[in-house]
Amino acid sequence: MRAMAMIIRAICGLNRLVGQVFSWLSLGIVVICFTVVVQRYVFAISFVWMQDLYIWLNGAMFTAVAGFALMRNDHVRVDIFYRPAKPSTKALVDLFGSLFFLLPFCAVVYSYSMPFVQRAWGYQEGSANVGGMPGLFILKSFIIAFAVLLALQGIAMILRSILVLAGRSDLLPASQRYDTNLPSSPEGTA
Repeated sequence: MRAMAMIIRAICGLNRLVGQVFSWLSLGIVVICFTVVVQRYVFAISFVWMQDLYIWLNGAMFTAVAGFALMRNDHVRVDIFYRPAKPSTKALVDLFGSLFFLLPFCAVVYSYSMPFVQRAWGYQEGSANVGGMPGLFILKSFIIAFAVLLALQGIAMILRSILVLAGRSDLLPASQRYDTNLPSSPEGTA
């Protein structure tokens, strides 16, 4: 049981680190988008690579932080039955949802995107726009990172559910307990 708790801590730590690092891209996206708008409307100049850059940063950020959002319970769900439920009921729902929906989804995304990403790496794919950024193959690799980080967090959810159902929620980090794991913001639930 303690090994499960250590695995949960390791996975959550990884997703927390990735989430905190990649969430800073939002600042870069705003700055670059603002710069593109000022250049276009004030100075009447435009750089295609800058337009590519803020779109690509947006894609990289949202795919990289998906596991972090799942860990923090920031994803959107209709939880009129889940929110007031007992911790054991929440654990059953998470166990079932992770095993039968989340992990198969991640497996499908991974298996279908791998040839797509390998092909992009094979010919060092760049932007389809003339004057655009090189390195689109790197951005496409974030699809694989998305599937892996989300699947890892799904495994952490499964292990958390097992611990809760076994009556060992005391081994969980405080942020992963059902009684204290509240959404970080009102927008985190629907």
